Amino acid sequence: MKIYITGLPSGYEVEHLARLFYPMAPLTLTPPEPAEDCLWAEKTDTGLRVLVRQGEKSKTLEAPLPLPVEQGGETPEFALASLTYDLLRQWTGIRPPWGKMTGVRPVRLIHDKRAAGWSAEQIDRFFLQRFDCSEQKYEMAKEIADLQEPILRLGNAPKTYSLYIGIPFCPSRCSYCSFVSCNLDRDRKLVQPYVDCLCKEVAEIRVQAERAGLTLCSIYIGGGTPTSLSAAQLRQLMGTVRENFDLTKVVEYTVEAGRPDCTDAEKLAVIKEYGATRISINPQTFSDAVLANIGRKHSAQDILDCYADARRAGHEDINMDLIAGLPGDTVEGFEHSLRQAIALQPENITVHTLTLKRASRIVIEDQKENDYADVAAMLEKCHLLAEAGYRPYYLYRQKNTLQNLENVGWCKPGHEGYYNIYIMEEVQTILSAGAGGSTKLVADGGKRMQRIFNFKYPNEYIQRFAEVLDRKKGVAEFYDHDLGTETTG
Repeated sequence: MKIYITGLPSGYEVEHLARLFYPMAPLTLTPPEPAEDCLWAEKTDTGLRVLVRQGEKSKTLEAPLPLPVEQGGETPEFALASLTYDLLRQWTGIRPPWGKMTGVRPVRLIHDKRAAGWSAEQIDRFFLQRFDCSEQKYEMAKEIADLQEPILRLGNAPKTYSLYIGIPFCPSRCSYCSFVSCNLDRDRKLVQPYVDCLCKEVAEIRVQAERAGLTLCSIYIGGGTPTSLSAAQLRQLMGTVRENFDLTKVVEYTVEAGRPDCTDAEKLAVIKEYGATRISINPQTFSDAVLANIGRKHSAQDILDCYADARRAGHEDINMDLIAGLPGDTVEGFEHSLRQAIALQPENITVHTLTLKRASRIVIEDQKENDYADVAAMLEKCHLLAEAGYRPYYLYRQKNTLQNLENVGWCKPGHEGYYNIYIMEEVQTILSAGAGGSTKLVADGGKRMQRIFNFKYPNEYIQRFAEVLDRKKGVAEFYDHDLGTETTG
């Protein structure tokens, strides 16, 4: 099946909507052969037309050109995407759970419409009729939006910001991951120079934030795998953070301690000693066979031992990640992992849906979507979380996610992850340190935004570190001027 789009300046909307039904279908720039399986969507001077052909069968839908937007109509792009959706829904019998929605932030849409003065009925129609979103997904999005509102008011206070610190090292690369990270066995010599530079960048961020009059709200040390650093390097980094910022005034300080194959009791004690209030220990699955499938070299028992060490170290706010749809997993296996996580009683459980990322080993080795279990049936098991007292507090989506599903953070009441909400709903400046870092500056209630990018790879970040520090001057400059210009890497 190939996707062919003609007559539009950009076929982005149509292409990504078609991939809700045919995730692995390539986009072609040449017309399909007469007998070739294809989806052909086109806009002409007189109307819209979509053709789908598989084997000896085909189906076509046509529609007139829409009225201009200023006259109450739709853009040609949305109209052709909608026609494509209607045809493929009829052709495949599939109704995507989020309907025509292809965006990352459905909850953000609810916040935006409410802020614009839309009534509840208007927002209902927007999701349920215009986008054909399922009632189940829409109700979950509304519940999350309601829960987030007081947290967003705190994060949306004038000139507040969060600090992200990235550690691009891992003990090994998981098969589903496309993140630019370095294997410790191969690149260990980079770690100490990287940490030295990172500490200098953290100090410069404090300087620029003070010049801009910004107030720190939350801190997040992520990766990669932050605990791939040694205990001494963690002390160096977190000591630098403590020296530069008043931690008594931050609402949340998270460190990802995700992998038990490099997280030990000493490192967990360091993380606690230096002020972290929240950590992540991420099993992904409690099946030893599935862990082996994704390239993890630890066992489910190692996860349990790491969790026990974290509790002994005094950590009182722990998140655990699970992934639905991992190679070799089953609905029953995922339910077992979910029940095991619930039995541990962490304060947060985040359920991700596997995303087929182009640079991941899963995709490179050409494993097809039908090799995976019924991911929708896996996510239906999340009713166990609600029954155990957890509630959904943030949600986001990614392209090429199995069955067009979502990632949801669940928490016990009062344990919402503030940073997760702030970064996903784009209400707050995020100052980012480290390789691949993307600083996002936000002003005027989100009406004005600018990004400053760090170099992507750790060796380039180290070699060109003077440029990294120079770019950070853009933080104060952004708040000094009514207009900003984007700085790119």
